Amino acid sequence: MSQRNREGKRGARERLREQRERDRARVKRKRTLGVLGAVVAVLGAAVGVGIVASRTDDDSGKSGSALVPPRGAVGKGRLVIPSGKSEKAGQEGKAGKSGPVTLTVYEDFRCPGCKQFEDVFRKTVHELQDTGRMRVEYHLVTIIDGNLGGTGSVRAANAAACAQDKDPAKFRAYHDVLYRHQPQETRDTYADNGRLIKLADQVPGLVTPAFRRCVEDGRHDAWVRKSNDVFAHSGYASTPTVLLAGKSIYGDPKKPLSPNKLERMVLAAARD
Repeated sequence: MSQRNREGKRGARERLREQRERDRARVKRKRTLGVLGAVVAVLGAAVGVGIVASRTDDDSGKSGSALVPPRGAVGKGRLVIPSGKSEKAGQEGKAGKSGPVTLTVYEDFRCPGCKQFEDVFRKTVHELQDTGRMRVEYHLVTIIDGNLGGTGSVRAANAAACAQDKDPAKFRAYHDVLYRHQPQETRDTYADNGRLIKLADQVPGLVTPAFRRCVEDGRHDAWVRKSNDVFAHSGYASTPTVLLAGKSIYGDPKKPLSPNKLERMVLAAARD
């Protein structure tokens, strides 16, 4: 065999060996890419599940998501906080056979008009309650939050409902404290739970760990929003809306209401 033929065969073998090496390297790369692709797919699926689970957890964990009426709430949907005596009274000077007359009040703790009503009529309302002549039914709404933005109306209403959980007498006292210290309408001061709890210190025995948790967790937020939703569909357009035995008695400039007139109306209604 000539030298040229031997070199030719050796060159062919070298080329064949190189081709086989290239084929093996190509197969190895395909296998590696396949494994990496599978890992990426698994990781991607895991990330997708994490996002969904995280969103689900966030949605289910919102404070106040369950509608929880405060203790002692009455009426349809238990949306009313009653204040005052409800039993029938037969003693002289008390309500007649039908029991105390009902004063219905729709109000918002951020509403200046509501504060004006409370400041003028607070003493008379309390006297009529304490003598058993009148009972007040409060509907807490959030009209100012809706008109001006913020969350002070719902936060304050939730805190008042937390006071009702503690004791109806605490609700009445705290209700009055919130109106006495009402901020300017455009300032959303009551959005601060810390401020609401600090004001609650003015009601002896109200601030407890349970009250704090109730305020901070927004336990009654959904209840407050439901109360406001019912008010929005009630046909009444403003706060305060004040009804005596179901009849509107406040806000008509042609028929102004005074504390003395309210007392006379309650006494007249009790005799009927």
